[in-house]
Amino acid sequence: MNLSAISRPGDIPPRYLVAIALMVLLLCSGVEAWAHSVAEGDKGYIQESSGVLFFPFIYLGAKHMVTGYDHLLFLFGVIFFLYRMKDIGIYVTLFAIGHSTTLLFGVLTGISANAYVIDAIIGLSVVYKALDNLGAFQRWFGFQPNTKVATLIFGFFHGFGLATKIIEFQIAEDGLVPNLIAFNIGVEIGQLLALGGILIAMGFWRRTGSFMRHAFAANVLLMTAGFVLVGYQLAGLTVS
Repeated sequence: MNLSAISRPGDIPPRYLVAIALMVLLLCSGVEAWAHSVAEGDKGYIQESSGVLFFPFIYLGAKHMVTGYDHLLFLFGVIFFLYRMKDIGIYVTLFAIGHSTTLLFGVLTGISANAYVIDAIIGLSVVYKALDNLGAFQRWFGFQPNTKVATLIFGFFHGFGLATKIIEFQIAEDGLVPNLIAFNIGVEIGQLLALGGILIAMGFWRRTGSFMRHAFAANVLLMTAGFVLVGYQLAGLTVS
């Protein structure tokens, strides 16, 4: 389902335009706060750790997902028009497979890419999902991208972005594989916790008459956030 036949740009109330402006200012006001990264305290712990630390790395993985604004924005867009738990499970599983695969592959092989470029692509994943929800691809190009394939591919980029950051930490070889597995388990736990919160909030919202009236504006806000994240990363790439 999308909004191609439900709403038009003129439907955006002034208060949503104010919200967009505030979002842009908020996203642009922080530097480290809006970078796809790991908190400085956690970074120091990872760098100094050695040996198998299964439960601490589960915690770190869960914390990364719950506080990972880019992950949450993308997942919010993915489930926006999904009502059946079966469909939600399929999309979330595809994202988790992509994220876990490139995280493990990147760290274990030491293969990385420019963090700003990867994070810009992650921002584009948010833009893509908002446009998909708005029915833009059907309206502009007359075709609908395979959303399952897109979710898997963007999951690859989300995981590779985190792998690039972890490689920079020069994590100890002793206990590396078990700790990475624990981190991935934590990511999935965090994803379930975050998704549960989003679904509860969405469930209450969907029961109100305002859901379909404001769905267009909500996805415009989501798209705006994605574009701001892209712009922030490209600006960082330019000055780095």
